[in-house]
Formats: sequence, C-alpha cells, structure tokens
Amino acid sequence: MTSSAKKKVIAAREKKNKPLNHISLEMETSTHFPVLIHLVQKVLSVEFPCLPILEMGSGLFSTPLLHWLCYERKRKLITCESYKHYLDFANKFKTLWHEIRFVKDWDKEKFEDKMFGVVFIDHSPKKPRTRADDALRFKDSADFIILHDAGSDSHEKYGYHKIYREFKYRYDWMGCLPHTTVLSNRHDLSDIHV
Repeated sequence: MTSSAKKKVIAAREKKNKPLNHISLEMETSTHFPVLIHLVQKVLSVEFPCLPILEMGSGLFSTPLLHWLCYERKRKLITCESYKHYLDFANKFKTLWHEIRFVKDWDKEKFEDKMFGVVFIDHSPKKPRTRADDALRFKDSADFIILHDAGSDSHEKYGYHKIYREFKYRYDWMGCLPHTTVLSNRHDLSDIHV
C-alpha cells in the first residue's frame, strides 16, 4: 500500500471514530476482566440456570467482552447505558439475544422483579444515587454482583463500603488498580481463583 493510500485509510478511520474520541482507552477501564471472565463462564456452565446477564454501563472493554462470552450460547445479555456516546458504541452489538437499553433515569428502571446470573456494575448514575444504591437492588436477585472501580479509593465516589454488610459473601480482586469486588447472597465466593 502506498503512503497516500495509507493516509486515506487512516483519515477514514479517524473520521469514523471521531464520535468516540472522548472515551477512555486506559488500562484502568479493563481491570475487571479476570473476574468478569471467570464468573460469566461459571454462570454459562450447565450447573447454573439460564439466567440473563446484566451490564450496567457499557464500555469499549466490557460490552464486546460480554457480547462474545455470551455469543455461543446466545445467553440473554442486557446492556444499559445513559450516555449517548457509549450507547452508540453498544448498539453495534445489538442482536436478538443482546438487548441494548437507553436509561434516562436509573431510579425508574425495573430490575427487582427479574433474576440475573451476573450483574456487572460500571455505570454513572446521577448523584445523589451511587453505584452502591444500584448494586443493593440485586442483593436477592443475582447470583453474582461485580463492582468495578472498588477499593478504599472509591468509597467516596461509589459508596460500595456502605452496602458490604448486606451480603453474605464478598471477594476482592486486587491484581491491579482499580480493584474489583464480587458480592453474593447465594454463592460462597471462596472458590474464585483469579
């Protein structure tokens, strides 16, 4: 390929990706991968019922990962997002089994009457609501709740520390920052080895 042809290809890519320029591509936005992969594969196994997976807050890392983990079995995956630029990206993965929802108001979303295998919390609710408030909504309806951006550095911003006592089981993955925490009232988490 000639130099001018390469420049045209690069210019076309830059134009196509311009709406996504402000989205973070830093490593910190993918530190949940080890735990997310482990637990999604666990709930996809035959020992678990066929419960859907919920992603609260889409991203360039988690949405494609969850999509492809659920692909083979066509496991129901629901991605919820309140920011248009992330929603536009998530909509690229919309299929019959991967539902993409725009959320204007997290308070008005009705999740409590459904059961989930995994709930991945990585969204940006409007204050005074926190991610912890939403995680608590699933304490009796999810096998596993995965909290991204956990750890003491996140107490003020996400309020996770206020809800830990509401769960029987807790696992903190501290392989790198930011940490990831898993909560459950259904399953002992001592067998997580990631």
